[in-house]
Amino acid sequence: MGVEAIKTVAVLGAGTMGNGIAHVFARAGYNVILRDIERSFLDRAIEVIAKNIDREIKKGKLAESERAWVLGRVRPVTNMKEIVAADFAVEAVPEKMEIKRAVLQEADAILRPEVILASNTSSISITALAAMTKRPARFVGMHFMNPVPVMALVEVIRALQTSDAAFETTMQLAEKLGKNPVAVNDAPGFVSNRVLMPLINEAVYAVMEGVATVEAVDAVMKLGMNHPMGPLELADFIGLDVCVDILQVLHDGLGDPKYRACPLLKKYVAAGWLGRKSGRGFYNYAS
Repeated sequence: MGVEAIKTVAVLGAGTMGNGIAHVFARAGYNVILRDIERSFLDRAIEVIAKNIDREIKKGKLAESERAWVLGRVRPVTNMKEIVAADFAVEAVPEKMEIKRAVLQEADAILRPEVILASNTSSISITALAAMTKRPARFVGMHFMNPVPVMALVEVIRALQTSDAAFETTMQLAEKLGKNPVAVNDAPGFVSNRVLMPLINEAVYAVMEGVATVEAVDAVMKLGMNHPMGPLELADFIGLDVCVDILQVLHDGLGDPKYRACPLLKKYVAAGWLGRKSGRGFYNYAS
């Protein structure tokens, strides 16, 4: 299916990434079927999308008159069978292989045969995920960055089985969303997290070993390397549990001990200090 034939998009998962992906598709004029397992998750997602639209209006990136138009394009559903109307689908469920397998296989059985199925995974093998479906040639990685409405990059990852047509369609679709797609071959962590996660992990080691405080490590990277956000602040934003999961994928996939998660990072996760979403990580967000 060519990009011009895509009118309706299914987004599987209404969490932080899912609601952001739904937002950008709706903003670009696509009809969106946003699916999650509980109505409360969907209600929360619509609230977040509405707040983010209001933020765009305040910044002059969207007209007030477009608010209802964008929101009205997102149809929240709990029944997976509703995605049968989709011309393209993006999975955005938690970064756990067993969850992704269940959702992808259920969606694969419902979507029309010609429909491309994409995964927003941040590190799991696209080749392995493609092999779990009956449409491996029409399976692709579409890794958006968080926050999705703001960040321009989309890593488009080709599985071993991905056809040229499916890959090119996905690249073109990302451009229609106003994003900058970058072609990447399938490898653990792709490019973004293969480079980013060792940086975050090493920053945690610097804190654990008493080289510098959290604030000092972040200050060095912001002031000395011109990073807009320090690595530990960024880890809190991503979620420390997600960082540990991605490092585990890198360690398992590449077999190099340099990808082992720092003990302090794992200790924070064990304590439930997951970053912004839990109110505490390397920084305290409770106040």
